[in-house]
Order: sequence, then C-alpha cells, then structure tokens
Amino acid sequence: MKSIPKLIRRFVGLLLLSFLLLVAVNILLLAAIVSRQTANARPWGITEKVAAALNQTENGCVLSREGAEILQSSGAWAILIDNDTRTVVWHSDDLPESVPYRYTLSDIAGLTRGYIDGYPTFPCGTEGGLVVLGFPKTSFWKHMGPSWDYQLIAHAPQIALIVLIANILVILLIYATACTKMLRSIKPITSGIQALPSGEPVHIKENGLLSEIAFHINSTSEVLQTQKRQLRKRETARANWIAGVSHDIRTPLSMAMGYADQLQSDPELPKEQRHKAAVILRQSQRIKNLVSDLNLASKLEYNMQPVRCRQENAVALVRQAAADFINDSPDGKYPIEWLIDSSLSVCPVNADRDLLKRAVSNLIQNSINHNEAGCTVYISVAEDNGNCVICVEDDGIGATDELIDKLNTTPHYMVCDDNTAGQRHGLGLLIVKQIADSHHGHVEIGHSRCGGFAVKILLPVISKSS
Repeated sequence: MKSIPKLIRRFVGLLLLSFLLLVAVNILLLAAIVSRQTANARPWGITEKVAAALNQTENGCVLSREGAEILQSSGAWAILIDNDTRTVVWHSDDLPESVPYRYTLSDIAGLTRGYIDGYPTFPCGTEGGLVVLGFPKTSFWKHMGPSWDYQLIAHAPQIALIVLIANILVILLIYATACTKMLRSIKPITSGIQALPSGEPVHIKENGLLSEIAFHINSTSEVLQTQKRQLRKRETARANWIAGVSHDIRTPLSMAMGYADQLQSDPELPKEQRHKAAVILRQSQRIKNLVSDLNLASKLEYNMQPVRCRQENAVALVRQAAADFINDSPDGKYPIEWLIDSSLSVCPVNADRDLLKRAVSNLIQNSINHNEAGCTVYISVAEDNGNCVICVEDDGIGATDELIDKLNTTPHYMVCDDNTAGQRHGLGLLIVKQIADSHHGHVEIGHSRCGGFAVKILLPVISKSS
C-alpha cells in the first residue's frame, strides 16, 4: 500500500509547513510590536530630554519650549526634587493635585521602581536635583521586581530551542493521534478500490469518517458482480446456441449437398441444371465451412477447444497444408508457390499440429475466396528475431489501407462486402488470430510484396540446442 505512506508524508509536510509559517508570522508580528514600542514609547529617553531642557536661571528653573512640547505630546507632567531638601522646587503646569511636594528617601526609591499615586514615573538625575516625569496611568506598566536568574538569561537560547522542539513534538503527537482513525478508514478503502479492477467481490465495513465512500464502493462491487454473472450467463447461452445450431444443421446440410452432388453428376440433366446444382453444392460447402468456423471460433474464445501442443517443424507442417490445397485445385486457377530459403529445413515451434494447419488453410482459402478471377498464392516460412514467421500472401486485388488498419485493430474482423456473396475477411481471420493467441503468438495483416493481401503468423521458435 504505497498510497498510505504517501498520504501520511503529505499530511506531515503540510503540518510542518503550517507550523513554520505560523512561527514566522509570530516572529514578524513580535518584531513589529517591539520596534513600535522602541520607536514611540521610550519613557526613559523622554525623561532624559526633559531633564536636559530644564535650565537653571537666577529666577529659578525654566523649561525650554522644546521640553514643553515633549511633555505635551507625551501627556506627561514633570517635577524637580531638590537634592538637599527633597522637596519639589519646580513642576510643570499640569501637575496633578495628588502628587506630593515633599519626599523621603524611601519615597524616591519607590517612585524610581514604580508609581506615584498610580502614575508610572521615570526619574533622571541632574545637577539641580532629581527630575521625575509622570505619564498617564494607562500608558505604561512597570515591573516592580526586575530581577532575573543569571543562568536563566545565559541559557535563554538553548531553553527557547528546547521549548520549540517540545512544542513541535507535542503538535506531531496530537496530529498523529487525530489522524490515526482516518488512516485506519482509508486503508480498507484503498484496498477495495485496488481490488475492483480484478473482478473480485469487495465488501468494506461501513463505519468511521469515510463510511459513505465505503458504501458506494460496496455498491459498485455488487453492480460489477451482477454484470459479471449476467455476462457469463449470456456467453454460456451463446456458446451453447452456436454448438446446438452447428450440430442441428449438419444433417440437413449433408443431405442437401448429397442430392446436389448427384444432380451435378447426372448426365441426363441439361448442362444449365447441372451448373445450378454445382452452385448449390459450392454454396452449401461454404455454409458448412462457415458453421465449422463459427463453432471453432466459439470454442477458442471460451477456451473450450483443447490445445495439444508439442514440438513441430513449421516448415514441414506448412508445406503439407499447402500440398492439400494443390491436390484439391487441379484447374490451376489458384497456383501456390513455395518461397523459402533452401537452407531452412527445420523451424521448431511448440504447436498444436491440427490447429496450425487450420490457420494456414484458412489464409489460403481467404486468398481464394476474395479473388474470383484467380491469383497466385505465395507461402513462406522464415526465422526473424526468435520468431517463426509464416506468411501467406497473394497478387490479387488486395485491400485498402483503411481496411487493413481496421483488420489490425478490430477484435472480430466481421467486415462484409457490399454484395450478398458473403463475408469479406470474416471468421477465417478471426480463427487465425485466436489460434496464434493460443500459441502465444500474434498476427500481422498488410499488403503483399506483389500488391495483394498478406497475413503473417509469428510464433516463438524453440531453441534448436534444446
């Protein structure tokens, strides 16, 4: 199940990417907040500027215009505490009434660390005393005990890294726990989907997060099994029908052929009547061959025809099939020429003798059936790249490129003539293809070297050394 680890890796990758993006966004946000605080809220720096802007004169302390603007913009007030008397000797105009005018050392220590009446205060020492700025109560929060363990600060980077790794592990653990149930639901579903093309019945428990998908897979499996049973039933019925028709037609057809042969041979009948009897006999023989081909094609399609393979010499076997046709055609209208290298006398193949002879006979008969004006049939056997190539071709009318392409790609070869004389390249080629398939070979259809029609049967050659 390669899809499950791939799915897990994708989920983990998305999780890590989301986590990294979240951390990056938090860092950028924190940096923006810190930079804003540093730029716009520097109470200690403001206090130092105001203290510098406070000048000593003969008439007392005077705050410069720039210092007054700083106080006004920050909403703060200011006082100056004398070093000796520890009393307020100067203050800004907006000093709250609750701010005292006299301070003890403990009061000064308190305002340095914290507040005066809730106002966050920030002191700055000068020659004339201690300048203290008080900001609005909700402007700053001051930590009253700014003392930190030194080891904690020194090892802060390592501690932060450990915390980060621990957080990642915790997130991964939570993610794995949350996804385990889903992954358990996905595994049987992927197994069921992979089993559907094989035709095996599939049933998945319809529970969990993906119960709806499991239901549809089970429904699909039931539909496929029903179609498979119906198809098998239909194929069995067709095979039985073909076998029954083939059996039932033999007896009346044999009687018709017998009477037609007698009429053809009767010298007392007129020549025209004997010719008609010969046509009936010839067409009856064609029907007989067609029924035989139909029966054989059905048996080969449904593996009902036993294939008894043994080592055969293809050269001798094909030569014998050609000789049978030469003996049956004394008129010489369809001469057969044997094209073979004299050095090739043996071409061993693992084949059923009768079926292979039937394939060659069908190809020769195919050339005869489609060339009523006569033609020369050329037969050859050769070895090529570990294959025994049996070629039957003619110099007849041939076939168009479109028809040859259709014959090579159509699984049944049931292509008919425009007239009613019968089929063109029908069951004969289908049987040849089925016989080649049963011998682990294949068929190639094309143009002959003489401009006619050509068919090649390619079968694996048995090693002569074995």
